[in-house]
Amino acid sequence: MSRKSLSLLAAVLATSALVVAAPAAAAPVKVAGTVGPGHTITLKLGGKKVTKLKAGTAYRFVVSDRSEDHDFRLVGPGVNRVITGEEFTGTKSVVLKLKKGAYRFFCAPHADDMRGGFKVG
Repeated sequence: MSRKSLSLLAAVLATSALVVAAPAAAAPVKVAGTVGPGHTITLKLGGKKVTKLKAGTAYRFVVSDRSEDHDFRLVGPGVNRVITGEEFTGTKSVVLKLKKGAYRFFCAPHADDMRGGFKVG
């Protein structure tokens, strides 16, 4: 093998080692939200009510909207998202990295009785 071929092979092997050694990005943590069919709205992580999440962690909010009469909104530091809108039924998801602070989720047409909140720290 020529010196040039050996140098090229060494470069390819070094690059391959870096690719293999690079840590894989962690998959976002799933947070499950529901809204409807009645006047209910929930947000759960691992089957438990969300009260606190970690700042800077990627979360995949997966919202199941079971009524055309409701929507699912998430508001907090740097976030003002309508995840599902009125007249929509089905499932939508969004990946967010949350900042430290207080967040609330609610159905805008029925915010007096369909709401919840959690802290991020």
